[in-house]
Amino acid sequence: MNNRQPNILYIMSDDHAAHAMSCYGSKINQTPNLDRIAMEGMRFDNCFCTNSICTPSRASVLTGTYNHVNGVRTLDSSLDGRQTTFPKLLREAGYQTAMVGKWHLGHGGHSDPTGFDYWNVLPGQGEYHDPEFIEMGAARKVEGYVTDLITDYSLEWLDNRDRDRPFLLMCHHKAPHDKFEYDAKHAHLYEDVDIPEPVTFDDDYSNRSDAAREATCRIADMGRHLTEQAPEHLTGQALKKWNYQKFIKDYLRCIASIDDNVGRLLDYLDEEGLSENTVVVYTSDQGFFLGDHGWYDKRFMYEESLRMPFIVRYPREIAPGSVDASMVLNVDFAPTFLDCAGLPVPADMQGRSFRPMFGGETPPDWRTSMYYRYWMHLAHFHIKAHYGIRTDRYKLVYYYAEALGVEGAIDETKPMEWELFDLVRDPRELNNVYGDPAYDSIVTELKLELARIRLEVGDDSCPWQENPDR
Repeated sequence: MNNRQPNILYIMSDDHAAHAMSCYGSKINQTPNLDRIAMEGMRFDNCFCTNSICTPSRASVLTGTYNHVNGVRTLDSSLDGRQTTFPKLLREAGYQTAMVGKWHLGHGGHSDPTGFDYWNVLPGQGEYHDPEFIEMGAARKVEGYVTDLITDYSLEWLDNRDRDRPFLLMCHHKAPHDKFEYDAKHAHLYEDVDIPEPVTFDDDYSNRSDAAREATCRIADMGRHLTEQAPEHLTGQALKKWNYQKFIKDYLRCIASIDDNVGRLLDYLDEEGLSENTVVVYTSDQGFFLGDHGWYDKRFMYEESLRMPFIVRYPREIAPGSVDASMVLNVDFAPTFLDCAGLPVPADMQGRSFRPMFGGETPPDWRTSMYYRYWMHLAHFHIKAHYGIRTDRYKLVYYYAEALGVEGAIDETKPMEWELFDLVRDPRELNNVYGDPAYDSIVTELKLELARIRLEVGDDSCPWQENPDR
């Protein structure tokens, strides 16, 4: 076997839900180039984020730590560039490192990336058309479509790399973040098609928390996030249906461009003879509601928001068409990349390498529950601050519903609430069984596990309070 350190191509999009990828069984989309990674590698079916919002998730990916540790709890947080990150460690070990595309890790939208030989990033969210890029500190406006341009710069860097050293390339797309501006090539995609609405499209939140009922991320009200407004005469259900069709078609058009450009990168690896010794990863920074529960956006701990796509190809270790159901998290990415490079994982990284799963072996002591926390109380879509755990069968969520002085959160305390979902009996999370006597023992067990996992990750702020009325 060739024991050279592998190259790492880490492709990440923004807000790309797993259920908008055909390799995950999407009923509304085809992603042939992304499917190629899965068919030639491994699909992870239970990859989750620890905070479903862009900046915090990206910080956890880089540092391998939870947000209360890395300090990036909300969109208003900045990543302290002095922290240890996996690109820094790879660079110290001789890797060439590059970051191209969406960075989004500084207060106000921009701070300089650290740990990279080369970086060329969008300021803040960036623009879809004729965007500005900041290349090694110098800003310039570039003509073109952002997904193509990010790939162009990535390929240019690959072409000019030192071929005697391994590389890490982080190719991070803005798409399909709102407003979902597609390119001319895909403007007519789905033009004469009605995209099916999800089963929970008309969820009425009748057996759930006030947090779900009061959230304003509703398809019916999403006009300001669309590139075109509905006809003025439309109201009620007709407006909701129009908004959904406009949103989902534009969203899928943005993804079609990502898929095409992933194909360009895969073809380059093949042409250069790099495919065998390159770890290729495609993921997103979190999930996204695609009309599920009548919502768009993310932030909640519900499945569509919590779940991340994660597909990886590495022919030296992964059999084609493999699938793994182990519970892996965004804090595990950094340790996994370091492990692939044969480097030690720092003791202060809280994640764990899931490289053993590449060969079909899950360590016997692998996690059976995961911890989640959303801090940005009421700041967007009136979604309340909450934390919770997910096991293979259950999800327990505690809406502590206060700002706690966190940057960007709204200082308006709301009543605390609990939700419990039995994911086997209720996979669509429509029936909150917290308070059902039949689940009393389950609640007790889950609260013990929640206390244990909070202690394990070191998050001791805001211990929960019991409320006999909930």
